Amino acid sequence: MELVGVRIEVPDNTPVLLLREQTGRQRILPIMIGGPEASAIHFAMEGVTSPRPMTHDLFVDVLNAVGVTLQRVLVTELREHTFYAELFLQTPSGPRTISSRPSDAMALAVRAGAGIFATEELLDAVGQDPATAVDLDAGQEEESILDEFRDFIDSINPDDFSS
Repeated sequence: MELVGVRIEVPDNTPVLLLREQTGRQRILPIMIGGPEASAIHFAMEGVTSPRPMTHDLFVDVLNAVGVTLQRVLVTELREHTFYAELFLQTPSGPRTISSRPSDAMALAVRAGAGIFATEELLDAVGQDPATAVDLDAGQEEESILDEFRDFIDSINPDDFSS
C-alpha cells in the first residue's frame, strides 16, 4: 500500500488516512483517525522534525536502541467500525507481531521506512475503487464555496434588496 496522505473530510472536519493499493485495482482504503495522529503522520511525511522527539519518534528511537527493526505494518480488519493493524518487528530473539491502531502503525512506518500493507479480505470488504472513491480535495473546494456563501449571507442587509 502507498500512504497517500491525511485529508480532512468535510463538513465534519474529520481527519482521514488514505492508503492506496499499489498494484491491481489500486483501491483506496480510507481510515478515520484522530487529530493528533493525523498531525504525527503528516509531520513525518513532510520531514518535519521537532527539537525534542515526539512520541512516535521516541518509539522508533527506542526500537533502534534495543536492536529491533519495524519491518512492516499490516492493516488487518474492520470490526464494529474500528480498524485494526499489526506491527511486524524483527527482534534479537526473533520475529514478533504486536497489535496496533492503524494511525500509530502508519506514523511509525513512515518514520522507520517500513512497508505498509492491508489484507486482501479488508480491501475486498471496504476498499474503494478509484473511480468511485470520494475526492476529498473536491470536498474542500465545495466547503470553501460554502464558506464564501455563508460570509455573504452574514453580511447582507435587508435594505440591500429595496429599490
